[in-house]
Amino acid sequence: MKKVAIFGSTGSIGESTLNVIRENQDLFQVVTLVAGKNIEKLIQQIEEFKPKNVYITAKENADKLKEKYSQLAVFYGKEGMEQISNLTDFDVSVSALVGIAGLQPTYNMIKNGKTVLLANKEVLVAGGKLIMDTAKENKATLLTVDSEHSAIMQCLQGERQNKIDKILLTASGGPFFDKEITSDITPEQALDHPTWKMGPKVTIDSSTMMNKGFEVIEAKWLFDVAPSQIQVVVHRKSIVHSAVQFGDGTIMANLGPKSMQIPIAYALNYPNRLANNIEKIDLFEISSLSFEKPDLEKFQCLKLAFEAIEKGHSYQVVLNAANEVLVDAFLNHKILYTDIPKKIKMMLDKHTLVELDTVEDILALDKEVKEKTRELIGA
Repeated sequence: MKKVAIFGSTGSIGESTLNVIRENQDLFQVVTLVAGKNIEKLIQQIEEFKPKNVYITAKENADKLKEKYSQLAVFYGKEGMEQISNLTDFDVSVSALVGIAGLQPTYNMIKNGKTVLLANKEVLVAGGKLIMDTAKENKATLLTVDSEHSAIMQCLQGERQNKIDKILLTASGGPFFDKEITSDITPEQALDHPTWKMGPKVTIDSSTMMNKGFEVIEAKWLFDVAPSQIQVVVHRKSIVHSAVQFGDGTIMANLGPKSMQIPIAYALNYPNRLANNIEKIDLFEISSLSFEKPDLEKFQCLKLAFEAIEKGHSYQVVLNAANEVLVDAFLNHKILYTDIPKKIKMMLDKHTLVELDTVEDILALDKEVKEKTRELIGA
């Protein structure tokens, strides 16, 4: 049985991962669950999957777990995260912590030569070069559970010797693709995604298309291509999850149902597929597929992501840090929706390229940018 650690077990990716494991109990064993504040859901998961190790942020919650489960190794706080992410009693881990918090644990696991399934975009957006270099040095395997990057990974199976001409990264367009973007857009409207059920942060990023900008940066690192080789294609039906165009003009595309369990299952059991009970797509019912170009003037966040790639690594850290603060502020009704791209641009314009050689360097810049962004919006 393959032993699994899930970092972010109470989030949407974590729960989808546990659904896959629940359906394949003869193949996988959960050994580690890492949560944030949701102790009620974590307790439910402990009862069902009986892990050896768990993490929760607050000491008071950790104490409750220790009292309730005497045989369980319980970790908490910053030191606890460092300890649990350096354990090696698993075969594969899912890195699904929200935001920059996922960088250090992912780096630790890769440094230990483990197989990591990456669901956290910020890890490669903020630490792409460091993460990829560390994975190579330590012979770690880095797979992706993003639906788009998983699709690309599948299209490249057996094709590694062939030259990639272009990666066609599909986007749903979010809730505002065919609507006017105005300053009075509410969090509730932005959270109403037409296709995918995701956490609030990534759903807002999808609505601004910053999510796709992050995925462009991820694709650059994961598949070792130039930004000019990545084209964002808006595909509203979300049937084609992404495609790869080769030097001879052939396009290999990945089509499938709209379920995160499929890319998660593929990565967990890579490169072999797992059967599931998800309703299969019917090409006759789909009847047609359409593709459109994104409007970079309308979706400024996507434009800013491309600019950050061209300007260099530290600009990508600024992009990510400023966006994280601004999305949180918008969700808490502290800024307008249209302030998100405006304030990100202001932070990028203030920045000067710096070298970032370690996780500590990246985290220090991330902290500095977040503080300055909060000052900018008076939060």
